[in-house]
Amino acid sequence: MPDSSLPPDATPPLRVTVDLNRCQAYAQCCYAAPGHFVLHGREALFYDPAPSSSARLAIERARVSCPVQAIRVEDPERQGR
Repeated sequence: MPDSSLPPDATPPLRVTVDLNRCQAYAQCCYAAPGHFVLHGREALFYDPAPSSSARLAIERARVSCPVQAIRVEDPERQGR
């Protein structure tokens, strides 16, 4: 079922989650997608949980750069394909 809060021609945002128990603050995601992942202090990671689908490349780069695989990305547009 499509998200009725989006205009008909808009694509739904990605869904990003970070397992903060697994994250070791290596900050590789911050280098890969600086507009979406920010490390505050030594261990506090802030991230965009719903980036636009246009950020897919940067978000995927961040996901694969994580040495402990703490980042999960779901793309509602590609589910079911």
